[in-house]
Amino acid sequence: MKNNQDVEDLSQLELQLRDTQTTITYDTKEYVVEVIVSRFEKGLFYIPGYQRKFVWDLKKQSRFIESVLMGLPIPFMFGISNPNGKTEILDGAQRINTLASFIKNELTLKDLERIDQLNGLKFSDLPTSQQNKLLDRSIRMVILPETVPNQARLDMFERINSGSEHLNKSEIRKGAYSGPFYDFVAQLAEDELFNKLCPISEKSKDRGEREELVLRFFAYSEKYKEFKHSVSQFLDNYLVEKNNEGFDKDILLQDYKNMLEYVAENLPAGFAKAVNSKSTPRVRFEAIAIGVNLALKENPELPPMKEDVTQTLEFKKHVTTHASNSGPRLRGRVEFVRDYLL
Repeated sequence: MKNNQDVEDLSQLELQLRDTQTTITYDTKEYVVEVIVSRFEKGLFYIPGYQRKFVWDLKKQSRFIESVLMGLPIPFMFGISNPNGKTEILDGAQRINTLASFIKNELTLKDLERIDQLNGLKFSDLPTSQQNKLLDRSIRMVILPETVPNQARLDMFERINSGSEHLNKSEIRKGAYSGPFYDFVAQLAEDELFNKLCPISEKSKDRGEREELVLRFFAYSEKYKEFKHSVSQFLDNYLVEKNNEGFDKDILLQDYKNMLEYVAENLPAGFAKAVNSKSTPRVRFEAIAIGVNLALKENPELPPMKEDVTQTLEFKKHVTTHASNSGPRLRGRVEFVRDYLL
């Protein structure tokens, strides 16, 4: 027999579910590959700016084309109809890009084992009969109407992509929580001095690493004492808060620039381990960027470093790889840099 607390909990659950449940009408359409690529080339199917850049490697692209040629089932794609008659691709960007690239002879198949005779071939190298079969292969697409609420779109994008091993949290966040604050973060991620001080591989740039670091700078600078252990949830909540409640752009921009200028003047390698480094560890960036910012907040006339903080044994201990997802360790590394400078 349920007690009063159980009944109350179930009642609250029912209310919460009703608040979030929605009925969405949609169409399921079948398009042959030739039509999909044609509509994509004309811009009638388009990939929105918030989605990731094309990141499938050649092996992944080749295996997808092989699957299409073999007649294997292809997962549904998802699109949203727009008032102008175009369709925004919510899920399926990689597949459409790969099909278009192959049909335009920009993709040469490689590393295939099941049908190894495809290796080294482009679309034009296939027998005419196989070209026609590929062009006539149909793929289903779920088309959502333009009236779908924005929150429902964001929920779908996050849930569709969160199960993908090729989409990281930065990329999901970019699509699911886009808004004025994320736009501000993306703008600062392009800053010339930031990119000079913080080397990042091209692949990591394509996958949102610069935006991730800038977002961490602001979120931890303001609320690092509140962080516990889930980085993703912490950053998501901060991003939603700033998107919804607003932020002082001028103050945040000045904090960002002051921090970068101090690092540039005092650390020859910037945020990286060495001058010629090609990447920047996140824990190292956090320790330096946020520690410097906290110190500047307390003393805007912060004097130059007498000795490079990154060369101390204590700093190196704080930025080892095990020091990431922990509230105490985060506080330890940023406060060490802050106190060292002060």
